[in-house]
Amino acid sequence: MLTRARLRFPAKHQDDQRPPPSQSPSTSMIRRPPSSLRGPSARLLTPGLHAHPFTHTPLLHLQDSRLSDVDEGSHPDKGASGQTIKSYTDEFAYIREKYDTPRYPVVLCHGLFGFDTMNIGAIEALHVPPLAVVAYWRGIVDALTQNGIEVLVTRVPRSATIAERAEMLHSQISEKLPGREINLIGHSMGGLDARYLISNINAKDPKYEVKSLTTVGTPHRGSSFADWAFAKIPPPRLPGLYSLLNTLGLETGAFEQLQTKYLSEKFNPSTPDCPSVNYFSYGANFTPGWFSAFRGSWGIVNGIEGANDGLVSVESAKWGKYQGTIDGCSHLDIINWTNRIRYNWMKMWGTGPKFNGVAFYLHICDMLAKEGL
Repeated sequence: MLTRARLRFPAKHQDDQRPPPSQSPSTSMIRRPPSSLRGPSARLLTPGLHAHPFTHTPLLHLQDSRLSDVDEGSHPDKGASGQTIKSYTDEFAYIREKYDTPRYPVVLCHGLFGFDTMNIGAIEALHVPPLAVVAYWRGIVDALTQNGIEVLVTRVPRSATIAERAEMLHSQISEKLPGREINLIGHSMGGLDARYLISNINAKDPKYEVKSLTTVGTPHRGSSFADWAFAKIPPPRLPGLYSLLNTLGLETGAFEQLQTKYLSEKFNPSTPDCPSVNYFSYGANFTPGWFSAFRGSWGIVNGIEGANDGLVSVESAKWGKYQGTIDGCSHLDIINWTNRIRYNWMKMWGTGPKFNGVAFYLHICDMLAKEGL
């Protein structure tokens, strides 16, 4: 049976439209070594832990999976119902008081250069505590656990190959949730890791059962920005560049695998969808302002693929049952990393932010619950 949880909001902050504050999670939620920049790990968070309050914040504009201009059929980036989709703009204007709670635990899979939490300013040798703890899923994990959801926050090598990241993902899920039924949510490259995990690892060595995969801003067909970047680097210089990145502690296998040719000709044909898994996806689209870090990359992708979030086009993000496109949202906004300059500019002019990552992921989990997952 589906369960429901009531979310309480501080009355004195009803007018506050800011995203959740970037506070350090309680020690009960981050039992991990001080050297948080080293070594992949995972955190399993159970419902009922004390979470940071979040405010009644305007949300987003989504498309309804029942009404799309996307033709649904047997192709992996289309649904199987034959229905069409149409956008709507107001149903998710604010965080609701109640969201249905999914039946199965949620596993969060980060993207390229991602992490779970990162300690800033800590000096382990001198036992100096961090000045701040930065979370990849900013404010999102607290909200999900407050809503009664069991959450596993994973951490894989930042820029390794899809296969290497997926193997680490498999190891962490097998350790933390052995034999369990789970829902996967992947942002960006995390969605590719999860697809590989489902089709090429857990299918051959089942340690748990994946009930669903929801991808958010995942380049299922690659990114034309990755194509452009590689076209600008002379091939003879690649070994030296890779050597430099390795010296800095970064893996290099991910970069070539995010190109459109690799995804369309190698990855997708060798990574078929699993019939027993429900696949959902979301894309995002925005127009960058002067202060946007995505201004350059957005223009490149827009000129080749059209509407995009600064790195991944809407078309590339579609996979399985496409749930909709979030308008006015960048590739980082979608994990609640709002551009503070743009945010303050909107506040000054009274327009307010139109997207809150916390509410979006609560909505995803509510959708999973309604699907019986």
